[in-house]
Amino acid sequence: MKPSAERLSKAIGHRFSNPRHVEQAVTHRSAGSVNNERQEFLGDAILGFVIADELYRIFSEATEGQLSRLRAALVKRESLAALARSLDLGQYLSLGAGELRSGGQARDSILADALEAVFAAVYLDSGYPSAREVILNLFRDRLTVLTLESQQKDPKTRLQEYLQALKYSLPDYRIVEVSGDQHAQVFQVACVVPELSMETLGTGSSRRRAEQDAAEGVLKALNLG
Repeated sequence: MKPSAERLSKAIGHRFSNPRHVEQAVTHRSAGSVNNERQEFLGDAILGFVIADELYRIFSEATEGQLSRLRAALVKRESLAALARSLDLGQYLSLGAGELRSGGQARDSILADALEAVFAAVYLDSGYPSAREVILNLFRDRLTVLTLESQQKDPKTRLQEYLQALKYSLPDYRIVEVSGDQHAQVFQVACVVPELSMETLGTGSSRRRAEQDAAEGVLKALNLG
């Protein structure tokens, strides 16, 4: 197994019996005809089922609509990309020269697709139980904090409650810029969380919407979005 594949194997907690599965999973289409597109298709389906099954077990009283919203929050592109970054997945990717020059290893779409391909690689290598174990281990923290109520609250409220639970001070929202004509202004607001050394920018057609966008940025960075 290549050193990079070996490190990724350790990061996800699965030892591949056939290294070619994981090596293909981290190969973008720009790097060759043998790439991760088919695995991404399969991994997307496996991930969706594993998360749906777990949510069905955890939230026994939830409606179909609530379960759908919870699943969507967990498996959307931004959430998968954030999880991929926590694994440093970008450093393991094989990309063509053009994608490398344009920073493809940090692009949400490429990271999310590669992570789904990795899930498929585990499935192809060792079957569904192994894939399920890897997925649930990686999503465990996010599943633990997930509640039906949290998905019905706006980002500012969810961030405030998260920080209060940690006994941190509330975030500070600051207007950075207001641009555009009076009837079509665009606000840019910074959300600053000192205890976490985090600052994100949000934009919106009003100060409130920009603050919500900035708070959502913090939640995504914390893998809670």
